[in-house]
Amino acid sequence: MKSIKDKYTDEMFEGILKLKSVDDCYKFFSDLCTPREIKSMAQRFTVAKMLIEKRVYSDIVNQTGASTATISRVNRSLESGNEGYDLIFDRSDKK
Repeated sequence: MKSIKDKYTDEMFEGILKLKSVDDCYKFFSDLCTPREIKSMAQRFTVAKMLIEKRVYSDIVNQTGASTATISRVNRSLESGNEGYDLIFDRSDKK
């Protein structure tokens, strides 16, 4: 996280925390990111969910279209990242 942490990134994340709905997120992220960037983030998120569900790479490739390199990168994040995916999935399970 050290490589991205600065006052500008903090300010952006504080702004994201003010979003209150999925529609708000669509509006903001459509202004901030290209459609391709948004789709790539959504794909990685789905890959992470499938890896947590213990799905095999071939199923993940077939369902998401993600490359095995992307799947491996997400898997590394799940195994030795900053536990960001865990934060989201744990909080989603509690709803």
